[in-house]
Amino acid sequence: VQLQASGGGLVQAGGSLRLSCAASGRTFSSYVVGWFRQAPGKEREFVAAVSWSDFSTYADSVKGRFAISRDSAKKTVYLQMNSLKPEDTAVYYCAARILASNSDPLQYPYWGQGTLVTVSS
Repeated sequence: VQLQASGGGLVQAGGSLRLSCAASGRTFSSYVVGWFRQAPGKEREFVAAVSWSDFSTYADSVKGRFAISRDSAKKTVYLQMNSLKPEDTAVYYCAARILASNSDPLQYPYWGQGTLVTVSS
């Protein structure tokens, strides 16, 4: 499966952005898709993931502010980000894996290119 992330940009604190992850491949509906982010000088960290059955999981730092969803017909996964904070600034990546959701980026073999999100204070 190939992934293409988009939707990043510059937003003020408190604002919103929606990231998209478009996938190719006939078996997209079988994959777990996750969002990860990496800030300068920091390790890549888990943000959210959605399973093939629409079960979603979130990092504690984004619970209640971010929402992940998938549109299987469009082969696209979205990350709606609300109430953004400066500490959300990072390059955001989408990734995919078979089987269950997982927060470890090493468990995801398929990655899209990153999209930069910058939140100004």
